[in-house]
Amino acid sequence: MWFSFWRSRDRFTLDHLRYLTDQLAKVQIVNEVNKDFVIEALRSIAELITYGDQHDPSFFEFFMEKQVVAEFVRVLKLSRTVSIPLQLLQTVSIMIQNLRSEHAIYYMFSNEHMNYLITYSFDFHNEELLSYYISFLRAISGKLNKNTISLLVKTRNDEVVSFPLYVEAIRFAFHEENMIRTAVRTVTLNVYHVGDECVNRYITSVPHTDYFSNLVSFFRNQCMDLNRLVSETLKNPCPDSTSTIIAAVDEIEDNLYYFSDVISAGIPDVARLITDSILMLLIFPLLLPSLRVVDANDMQSGVVTSLYLLCCILRIVKIKDLANTIVVALFYPLETFTRFSRGKVNGYISEFGLTSISQEPDDDNIAKGNAGCLTVNVPNSSSSSGFDPESVMSEDNCSSSNLALREVLLSYVTKGDDVLVWGSLSVLATLLQTKELDESMLDRLGILPQRKQHKKQLLQALVGEASGEDQLFSSENSLMRDGSGCELDVYLEKIKEQYGLSFLPSDFLMSPRVPRFQVLDALVSLFCRSNISAETLWDGGWLLRQLLPYSEAEFNSHHLELLQVSYKNSATALVKEVRGFWPDLLITVLCNEWRKCKKAMESSYPPKEPKCILFPSQMLSSEEDIPEGSSFAAGEKMHELVKVFVVLHQLQIFTLGRPLPEKPLIYPPGDLPANSRAQTSGLDVSGPKPGTEVSLVNAVPCRIAFERGKERHFCFLAISAGTSGWLVLAEELPMKKLYGVIRVAAPLAGCND
Repeated sequence: MWFSFWRSRDRFTLDHLRYLTDQLAKVQIVNEVNKDFVIEALRSIAELITYGDQHDPSFFEFFMEKQVVAEFVRVLKLSRTVSIPLQLLQTVSIMIQNLRSEHAIYYMFSNEHMNYLITYSFDFHNEELLSYYISFLRAISGKLNKNTISLLVKTRNDEVVSFPLYVEAIRFAFHEENMIRTAVRTVTLNVYHVGDECVNRYITSVPHTDYFSNLVSFFRNQCMDLNRLVSETLKNPCPDSTSTIIAAVDEIEDNLYYFSDVISAGIPDVARLITDSILMLLIFPLLLPSLRVVDANDMQSGVVTSLYLLCCILRIVKIKDLANTIVVALFYPLETFTRFSRGKVNGYISEFGLTSISQEPDDDNIAKGNAGCLTVNVPNSSSSSGFDPESVMSEDNCSSSNLALREVLLSYVTKGDDVLVWGSLSVLATLLQTKELDESMLDRLGILPQRKQHKKQLLQALVGEASGEDQLFSSENSLMRDGSGCELDVYLEKIKEQYGLSFLPSDFLMSPRVPRFQVLDALVSLFCRSNISAETLWDGGWLLRQLLPYSEAEFNSHHLELLQVSYKNSATALVKEVRGFWPDLLITVLCNEWRKCKKAMESSYPPKEPKCILFPSQMLSSEEDIPEGSSFAAGEKMHELVKVFVVLHQLQIFTLGRPLPEKPLIYPPGDLPANSRAQTSGLDVSGPKPGTEVSLVNAVPCRIAFERGKERHFCFLAISAGTSGWLVLAEELPMKKLYGVIRVAAPLAGCND
């Protein structure tokens, strides 16, 4: 019988399909002798059915008449080798994926044959078999709609009581193999997006709701792994560290995008389950408590990771309740969240590896903690005169457990290292761009742009609301008048009822102008710091421009004075570079960075993505960092100084309410000050000519030997006139000190001549 199978015949005919089916029906046992025949028969039948579905309906009619799927199931039961289940799963998967006829799909899903295969006890210790099984589930899920899904569920009293496809798929949701996890997620998303209400009730009922909390727990473990990677990289960097962190970050973001895709299916209970799980398992017990730096030697790895993760969650997971709850939580002190952690705030050991001082709280400590809080004097007049931004931050105890988390973020901006500043700015920028947040929430954080405030007040004035008209023409932009604090009150009450956080914020929330003053003061103080990289300052400049696009009154004279001093210091440092290693490229770099900075400041998004805080760049912060004689390091330092100067210069223009020019304001030749280098050297603006006498002030002396033993004294001198410049080689005059005769002149790089 087996030899007749291999006889030559026309493959794509109904007779051949009938022949294969008859031969398969005669199989009474599957063993090593006939397994090759069975495998080939299964493969060929799948090929013929796929062909017939597209060319000849009689093929599938015969397939249904002979109940070939039942034959498949019978052969599976007879099998004693793993190769038959492998081929059977592949055969059915190929058929389901390629069948176009809706009638054919209905037949395949009916008669409980698919559910039998789904729940069959395969030997999943075989990795290849597991891969084929998951592909089989994914193929079925790809054909789901409101009509076909009813064929795969069991109901009682119009309620779904069994859904094997979904239940069996999520068993492998956390498999160690990434490809299997991805396939399972595809299956679940296909189920969620069908939109069947009965199925939706089934997946959001106990015990199936555990899947969503398990998802967040799995994600939490990935976050902890990322923190360990970042901590190890900061302490012991190696060549593969960056690629390892990037791989971990990609996986974390993939998980969050999966959350987002699940939510986009529009199942309200699922969004609530994910929100509660993220808050209770990750945000409250782990990320928020880890925002406190307690050990300078720990390199703040836990803080950095927490800042990144907060940005990532807010940016990707679009749930209004989640975003607003996170914002409201920032008004609570750190000690509020210790009930979600394993220990007390003093002596607290988080799973991110941060340990605080072991000390019992007493009245003195509370007083010290309060001393570290943000303080502000709100002026009564319409102007901001009398407001002292230096009183915003205390010098000590920035990480006190009594300090509100929002204030911790601002304290990092004013006193944190470069990475902490960058991370805090990223969180504020992410909150500013989170569309799920109500504008009143942004205003309470102090990051609501003035243009949005004016737009809201103008609209209220136009529709005849007195409060809107009063605010539009009043210096006191008290949003309490129009009830904009209601959104905050709603979430304060919701946090108290749902999560048991009974701590009530202080009267600070009753003063709507305070948060804005604090944010402005923190940003201004940032630009007065000399130990912060240019890239971080660019991020701060972007945020400041978003908050004050029109140079508002809150940007007071003291702010302008501080920025002016910082700008002058930067300009002085840049002028020193004229005598540095790279003076010929200074103008070129300045023009290039001006264009880049202008583009970054006017962009809709911050210059850097939040994940960049996990890969801090090394900043040359002092002369000691530059190896002696290293022109490359000197060039890097010059580049850094230019970038700092450019952002401060553009802020100067911005704070005066002027538009940023396309190019830096470099003097044209006619507007240059009288003491140009050319005039100082005794030359006219036409430029140096050989034989011309020139002053050698500021020249670099050297000796040149044109013949052995015969040295002559020369000097190199860089001179300029307008936008032209030359490098001159002049020979000293022996009878006239500090003067010489030009022998050779060449144009400086980057100049017009």
